[in-house]
Amino acid sequence: MSDILLEMRNVEKSFPGVKALDGAQLKLRRGTVHALMGENGAGKSTLMKCLFGIYEKDAGEVLLDGRPVSFKNPKDALENGVAMVHQELNQAMTRNVMDNIWLGRYPLKFGIFTSESEMYKRTAEIFKSLGLTVDPASPMKKLSVSTRQMVEIAKAVSYGAKVIVLDEPTSSLTDEETERLFRIISMLKERGCGIIYISHKMEEIRRISDDVTVMRDGRHIETDRTENMPMEKIIKLMVGRELKERFPEKTGEAGDVILEVKNLTAEHSHVKDVSFSVRAGEVVGIAGLGGAGRTEVLETIFGIAERRSGEIFLYGKPVRNKNPIESIKNGFALITEERRRDGIFGILDITENTVVSSLDKYRLGGVLLSEGKMKSETDRMIAAMRIKTPSKSAKIRSLSGGNQQKVIMGRWLLTDPHVLLLDEPTRGIDVGAKYEIYSLILELASRGRAVIMVSSEMPELLGICDRILVMSGGRLAGEVRTADTTQEEIMELAARFA
Repeated sequence: MSDILLEMRNVEKSFPGVKALDGAQLKLRRGTVHALMGENGAGKSTLMKCLFGIYEKDAGEVLLDGRPVSFKNPKDALENGVAMVHQELNQAMTRNVMDNIWLGRYPLKFGIFTSESEMYKRTAEIFKSLGLTVDPASPMKKLSVSTRQMVEIAKAVSYGAKVIVLDEPTSSLTDEETERLFRIISMLKERGCGIIYISHKMEEIRRISDDVTVMRDGRHIETDRTENMPMEKIIKLMVGRELKERFPEKTGEAGDVILEVKNLTAEHSHVKDVSFSVRAGEVVGIAGLGGAGRTEVLETIFGIAERRSGEIFLYGKPVRNKNPIESIKNGFALITEERRRDGIFGILDITENTVVSSLDKYRLGGVLLSEGKMKSETDRMIAAMRIKTPSKSAKIRSLSGGNQQKVIMGRWLLTDPHVLLLDEPTRGIDVGAKYEIYSLILELASRGRAVIMVSSEMPELLGICDRILVMSGGRLAGEVRTADTTQEEIMELAARFA
C-alpha cells in the first residue's frame, strides 16, 4: 500500500476576474497531519472545495488511494471517504445531534421507517470511540461551537472518512477545547486517517502537523516536513517577504478615561457585576475560558444583549446603548466573532458592506446617496486593508474569510468610533494580515480612541494590549498589566470562578 493517501496535481480554478488556483499541488501521507498554509486569498479553501466537490476544477487531477477521482458534490465526496469540517459550520440548528449526523441516510426499520433507537445507538458508539460525552438527542442550538465542531468530526467518522479537512478548527476554541481536538486528531491518525489542517496559528502548526505545504497567490510554493520548516521560513514563504516582528511597536501613553462600565449585569446571561474603565489610547483585552462571558460583556455594552443593571459612561456622561442603532450613534462599534452569521451581508457587494454603517456621511439632500463618494471610500479601505478582491463590485460572500473580516474592519473604521469593541478580530486571518489589523488597532488607539478586544489567543492579547481583564464564570476575576504578567497568571485567574 502506497504511503500517499491523497494527491492533487496541477489543479487550476478561475472565477470572473481572478485565477484562484494556478497549478496547485498537495500530497497527503497516510496517518499524518498535513498543514496547508498561506495568506488569506492564497487559494487554500478553494483547493479544498475543489477536492470536496463544492467547486468543479478547470484542470488538474485528484488521486485517492492511487485512483483518479472527481467528486460531483459534497455527498459524493463523503460517500467516497473525504470529509470537510468548515470554519463556518453549516448545520441544521433546529434538529438534534443525531439528525445532523445521519441526515439523508437515516437507518431504517422495516425498510420504511426511521429507526430512532438505531440512530441513537450508532451515534453514541461513535462518540464513545472518540471520547466525547454528548447526548445524541441534544438540540444542536444548545451546543457550544466547539461541541458542534466535534459533531462534524463524528459525522466524518460515521462515513468512514480516510481524508478529513479541518479548516481553521481552533479559531473559536479555548485552550482546553483545543487540547480535546488535538486528542481526537491523534486518535484519527492512529486509525490511518490523513488530516489536512488549515490554520494561521503558527504555534499549533508546529505542534500538530507532520508536513507543511505553503501556497501563495493560488500556486504551490513549497512542501516539506514540519521539522524542516521553522516559523520564520513559513512566514517568509507565505508573504513573500521577511516579517521580523509579529506585533507592531506600541507608542504613546494613555490619556483620560473615555469609557467606564459600572456593575454591568446582563439580563439573559451569567455576566454579573462587571466593572472596568478604558482610557484614551488604551487597548484593553478580555481573556477567559469558553463560556466565561467575554462575548456577552461586549454584546451587553453594545445593546445586542439586554442589560439588567449597571451603568455605562462615555466621557463621564451616562449612555443607555439600549440597542445597536443607539450605540452606533453614541460612537460605539462592534466587530462580532461570527462574521458569516452576523457580520456580513452575503448577497451585497463589497462597497455596500463597507459603507452600510455610515450611510449618513454619503447622503445628498437627505435622501439620495453619493455613489462616487461611497466607491471612493471603499477603494480607500480596500487599499488600506490590503483586501484581495477582483473589484469592489464583487459579492462579499465570494471573498475568503480573512478578506471578509477586513471589509468588516473597514466598515467600522469609517464610522470613526470613540469606542471599538472587537470580538476575535483576527479569527481566521493570516499572519501578514494580522499584523496589518494590529497596526490599524494601535493607530486607532493612538488617535485617542478606546479599544476593547476579546481574543482566545494569549500571545495576541499580550502582544498588543496594555491591560487584560480576565473573566471567569461571568464575573471579572482580575485585571493584569501585560508588561508585568504571564500566561500562567492569566490562566489561574480564568479558572477562579469556573
